[in-house]
Amino acid sequence: MDVRAAIAFEAGKPLVVDTVQLEGPRNAEVLVEIKATGLCHTDKYTLSGQDPEGLFPAILGHEGAGIVREVGPDVRHLKPGDHVIPLYTPECRECKSCLSQKTNLCTSIRSTQGKGLMPDGTSRFSYKGKPVLHYMGCSTFANYTVLPEIALAKIRDDAPFDKVCYIGCGVTTGLGAVLFTAKVEPNSTVVVFGLGGIGLNVIQGAKLVGARQIIGVDINPAREAMARQFGMTDFVNPKDLGPDGDVVGHLVELTGGGADYTFECVGNTTLMRQALECAHRGWGVSCVIGVAGAGQEISTRPFQLVTGRRWIGSAFGGARGRTDVPKIVDWYMDNRIDIDSLITHKLPLERINEGFDLMTRGESIRTVVEY
Repeated sequence: MDVRAAIAFEAGKPLVVDTVQLEGPRNAEVLVEIKATGLCHTDKYTLSGQDPEGLFPAILGHEGAGIVREVGPDVRHLKPGDHVIPLYTPECRECKSCLSQKTNLCTSIRSTQGKGLMPDGTSRFSYKGKPVLHYMGCSTFANYTVLPEIALAKIRDDAPFDKVCYIGCGVTTGLGAVLFTAKVEPNSTVVVFGLGGIGLNVIQGAKLVGARQIIGVDINPAREAMARQFGMTDFVNPKDLGPDGDVVGHLVELTGGGADYTFECVGNTTLMRQALECAHRGWGVSCVIGVAGAGQEISTRPFQLVTGRRWIGSAFGGARGRTDVPKIVDWYMDNRIDIDSLITHKLPLERINEGFDLMTRGESIRTVVEY
């Protein structure tokens, strides 16, 4: 079938909106009509050419919501008409990782997904007779896409696509890092480095669990107002501390000895070190969420770790997609979390490159493309 898509032909070039061909679902696969998709920094990272796993040509996008239109053989849990959110981190519930209940990093289709292919080693997309690769197993920059059944979370029918698509990555990554990965307790002190979409969701997750002090750190003063709206209690702009300012020392003092939990939401290795070192001696936990560039490494003095601080990482917020994503949709529908304020721009597919320009200029929290 013919579908409209934004195609990434090569790194560093704008997306090209055109018609591509999409083959129907095969065994254990599902055809989904995508109704809305968010533009995420991860898409921009891959498009920039910095992503060592980036492959082209491909249809990017991994933060979507839509409706099941057709199912292939052996699909057991979904049917046409179901509302779903694609999962770049699937949940098969059968592999060693899923059965361990210790991680959300399902491994059942990781090898083919990383190659831009479906589990049988082929692509469902083509352009002028040549294959086009899938992206993160989702490819939501197309108004129709095919995914494995295990990479779809069934959600309630009354949830608005243009809002809950954001749960497919940004919301869950931020909230989940607080709730599922770090397991922040009530009355904790929290420091959040980076007040973009992920950082704001970390803040509202910290507020949700009852943290008593939530400090946001960002060099963009325009981010302060919205961060306070989401629950931030203190704002620190490192530029205000001067060229020789000690960010770590300032945060340690502000938290009375260091924060119980810190989160790095930018992908900057310097900030990752600062986040660890402003965590409290003896029990502080620092969670790395941001994705750094290829080949970059993090470092700290061993003293920081042997005195009780812990460094942990979080992918998709530690959420098990098919299990946890429907719950987060319910939280939104029950007004327990705010997504509407985070959707700062909406665009049609034909203007998708404008959304990335907004992101580059720091003028958007989340841009959503509606089909």
